Order: sequence, then structure tokens, then C-alpha cells
Amino acid sequence: MNKLRIFVLLFSVIMVAGCSSTPASSVNNDEDDYPVSDLIEVYYFHFTLRCVTCLTLEAKTKEYIEMLYPNQVRAGLLTFRAMNLDEEETKPLAKRLGVNGQSLIIIKGKKKIDITTEGFLYSMVKPEKFKEIINEKIDGLLIQ
Repeated sequence: MNKLRIFVLLFSVIMVAGCSSTPASSVNNDEDDYPVSDLIEVYYFHFTLRCVTCLTLEAKTKEYIEMLYPNQVRAGLLTFRAMNLDEEETKPLAKRLGVNGQSLIIIKGKKKIDITTEGFLYSMVKPEKFKEIINEKIDGLLIQ
């Protein structure tokens, strides 16, 4: 493995360790606040200052969702939104979802899947692996 790959991998691990997010269990909210639906929402929460890994994570996530699920995206059944945690209008959603730092999460109804760690580990150094993870997680939600 060359020095650049080692550096990128170590940088990714450091970024993941610095990220604080909620376990992939359920959305923290009241029953009436968030109705169960077939809509799958993918959120990438970030701060204003971002590194190349953060930017790549956002771009690859959006690209793979549009590539793998064009019909669902067109029909509005699958959405992707990048949310800046430094902006006031993002804070209520982040609080409701239990997000405190950079996070990549997939939501369907009350189910929440956190793929932040995988995103930071693979989006730059193994993008095909990252694409497989997105595909696996969203496919699992589509059949529910």
C-alpha cells in the first residue's frame, strides 16, 4: 500500500473517530411527530468547514443514490439532502434525529441506519465498496 493510501485511510479513521452520531436504532421522536411512510430519506449532516473527504462523501452518496435508484428518486420515494449543522434551520431536524456531528444516515419511518463510519472509510479509498453498502442498506428498506 503506498503512502498516500495509508495517509487517506488514517485520515478517514481519525475523521470517523471525531464524528459523534447516534447508534443506528430508531429515530428519537414522538409517535405523532413522524408518521410512518414508504419515503426513504438520506441525510448527510456536515459543518461549514469541510475537508476533501467530507466533500467526496457527499458527492459519492448523491451520485450512487441517483445511479442505483433513478425511478425512486424521480418518484420522490427516495431523497438525499446535505444539511449544514452550522445553520439554524438544520438544528431542529438534527436534534430530532439525535445528530450531534458529521453523520450519514438513512431514515425510513422510525428506522434509522447510520452509515457514517462506512462512508468515511470507503468513499475515497474504496468507492465501489461504499456503493455496495448504500445499495444493501437501501434495498433492505425497500423490501420492508
